[in-house]
Amino acid sequence: MFLDKMEKFLDNLTPMDLMRSEKMTFVQLIIPAESAHRAISYLGELGLLQFRDLNADKSPFQRTFVNQVKRCAEMSRKLRFFKDQINKAGIMSSSHTALQPEIDLEDLEIQLAEHEHELIEMNSNSDKLRQSYNELLEFKIVLQKACGFLVSSHGRAIPDERELQENVYSNDFVETTSLLEQEIRPGPSNPSGLRFISGIICKSKLLRFERMLFRATRGNMLFNQAPADDQIMDPVSAEMIEKTVFVVFFSGEQARTKILKICEAFGANCYPVPEDISKQRQITREVSSRLTDLEATLDAGLRHRNKALASVGEHLSDWMNMVRREKAVYDTLNMLNFDVTKKCLVGEGWCPIFAKTQIQEALQRATFDSSSQVGIICHPMDAVESPPTYFRTNSFTSPYQEIVDAYGVARYQEANPAVYTTIIFPFLFAVMFGDWGHGICLLLGALILIARESKLSTQKLGSFMEMLFGGRYVLLLMSLFSIYCGLIYNEFFSVPFHIFGESAYRCRDNTCRDAHTIGLVKVRDPYPFGVDPKWRGSRSELAFLNSMKMKMSILLGVVHMNLGIILSYFNARFFGNSLDIRYQFVPQMIFLNSLFGYLSLLIVVKWCTGSQADLYHVMIYMFLSPTDNLGDNELFWGQRPLQIVLLLLALIAAPWMLFPKPFILKKIHTERFQGRSYGMLNTSEMDLEEPDSARQHHHEEFNFSEVFVHQMIHAIEFILGSVSNTASYLRLWALSLAHSELSTVFYEKVLLLAWGYDNLIIRLLGLAVFAFATAFILLMMETLSAFLHALRLHWVEFQNKFYHGDGYKFKPFSFAALTDDDE
Repeated sequence: MFLDKMEKFLDNLTPMDLMRSEKMTFVQLIIPAESAHRAISYLGELGLLQFRDLNADKSPFQRTFVNQVKRCAEMSRKLRFFKDQINKAGIMSSSHTALQPEIDLEDLEIQLAEHEHELIEMNSNSDKLRQSYNELLEFKIVLQKACGFLVSSHGRAIPDERELQENVYSNDFVETTSLLEQEIRPGPSNPSGLRFISGIICKSKLLRFERMLFRATRGNMLFNQAPADDQIMDPVSAEMIEKTVFVVFFSGEQARTKILKICEAFGANCYPVPEDISKQRQITREVSSRLTDLEATLDAGLRHRNKALASVGEHLSDWMNMVRREKAVYDTLNMLNFDVTKKCLVGEGWCPIFAKTQIQEALQRATFDSSSQVGIICHPMDAVESPPTYFRTNSFTSPYQEIVDAYGVARYQEANPAVYTTIIFPFLFAVMFGDWGHGICLLLGALILIARESKLSTQKLGSFMEMLFGGRYVLLLMSLFSIYCGLIYNEFFSVPFHIFGESAYRCRDNTCRDAHTIGLVKVRDPYPFGVDPKWRGSRSELAFLNSMKMKMSILLGVVHMNLGIILSYFNARFFGNSLDIRYQFVPQMIFLNSLFGYLSLLIVVKWCTGSQADLYHVMIYMFLSPTDNLGDNELFWGQRPLQIVLLLLALIAAPWMLFPKPFILKKIHTERFQGRSYGMLNTSEMDLEEPDSARQHHHEEFNFSEVFVHQMIHAIEFILGSVSNTASYLRLWALSLAHSELSTVFYEKVLLLAWGYDNLIIRLLGLAVFAFATAFILLMMETLSAFLHALRLHWVEFQNKFYHGDGYKFKPFSFAALTDDDE
């Protein structure tokens, strides 16, 4: 009677949107060829239909619309080229897109080809002009510096002659004369006399260049260098490069050949410098004149190029969006099949049931807009595979759903842990992070992110900031619960406050010298909310807080695990699996609560009665000697027989989980298989003549040993997991204690220690160290640590009680989901 009333009550409950995924239906589309493109475009705008690839066995090059996809890919390449050129030119794209008439894909393709050809030609001309300009500029610099070398060499003819005679010429060369003397002396020049090669090279290569010249000529050369006054732009990287002018004096044709090859290998540019000073001046004037003309030409070409890029940039975002959409449409069309008449495309896919009307309207609109004589047919079908999982989320619930999906996507219509994660996850975080001073800091950060939500959502953020912004509402609830738990712990940056009234305790004298040794004296009723501030610094502070937080962790863990088991009941009831209710849910509830539910009851009774019973002793001897008298550890009347009953129930629950279900499944399968030997009256001759191999295959579909081993693993995992998972919740106590102690150390050993000095600099230094430690250790590292541990408790201790997580996400064809990476 009671169970029937409970069933009716549960059936009348209003269904929760996030508790179960949306109901899905498998549909088939038959689309006339003339309406196909428009229909897929409208469905992409709607974003509620996930297409199934009917051409999975074909390579991308064997599909129907491969040429259109190639064209879109080529246009995407051109648009990326334009974008790179605009970014390199430093042209800011206009926030207001210029209005332009509707353009189809063919016209856009022609325009992009024209723009690309024009831009490539302008770049080529600009590179040629820039190369000529750089050569002339280098020539001018070489003329200036090399002339200085030659003039200075003329002033020092005799010392240079001696130096060249000693260092340049070997014993084979008897006649020695300086370069300038040879140039000034009348008559024909000596073919085996001194020569020079002048040029310019990158400064970074100069040392290796000089060393190579010295080795190649065996020291028979004189190397002069001077840094160039102007930096020269590299036409490839557009960076300014420092260069150095060099003049190499040598003798002999063989040395000249070697030096020229080395210059070529090091990328050094050689320029001829006449020895006649009048010719040098004349060439310098001509080079300067040509440089002026080239500068004007380059400036005009740059203005023209920037103007062309600016005109492209006005429509670039629209064009990229259009090409991205067209490519997505043709990629989707490639997932469809042509029917036998080659006049219609056939597609299949999943859609939510609530979206069927919207899909029908979009398809009717596509038929009308394409002026097709034949309408698009959309009808439901039966599917073999499981439907995808789809939850409708918003900016608040989305991050919690992502936390659950990171572990595994829910099976279709399976109970969704995200409903409970929304509150339980930030609360468990706050249990470990409880400090209302630190909670206020987190709250301010969350409020800043929420206040700038509209601005930040349109910007391209870094990976860390994007993750932080996406979890802004998670951060908001974590901070609010941290303030709540911090008020319970009575910690504000580890400092207690008398917020809710006077303390229930006082010291034995005014000095409070005995607070750490003898203890405090209770003088009034207990502190109304949270931990009494007088516990801070008392003799039993650590023992009291440890005991309280450890017992609280066990209580929270048992409640959390019970919630997971209860959700397994709702899953089994929803899918109509009565075996899971009878042989998994019931024994699991009995086993967990016979042991750890009983421990939770003892904790609550001990808190309420103020008993001094040792709970460790009670739980240990409940197993070792359950019939012994409890003595001083008895918390209530009838505790010993209750322990015996609970122990027996726990022992019964273990085989209850293991044995019945596999044997019942085997019995059900055997009865079903035996029923197959009786054919229907109207069974065809083909069905009656089913081969023995097929019947044997049906019989072997149920593998009893595999089912039994799976059930045994599941039962052992739950029994051992009940112990390990309960112990795992003690991390709530451990991290809360660590956070509190770290906060106390930074407050007492840094801030108070620095404040004890009567020196402003030491006080400011202590304040800076305290602020740094609070921000980077307590607010960043501790936040990350508590977040990860709360994540572990949800993924392992909570979700393994009911959550399969072996589904797959609903990924509809949607233009809104397209990104720049999809090009």
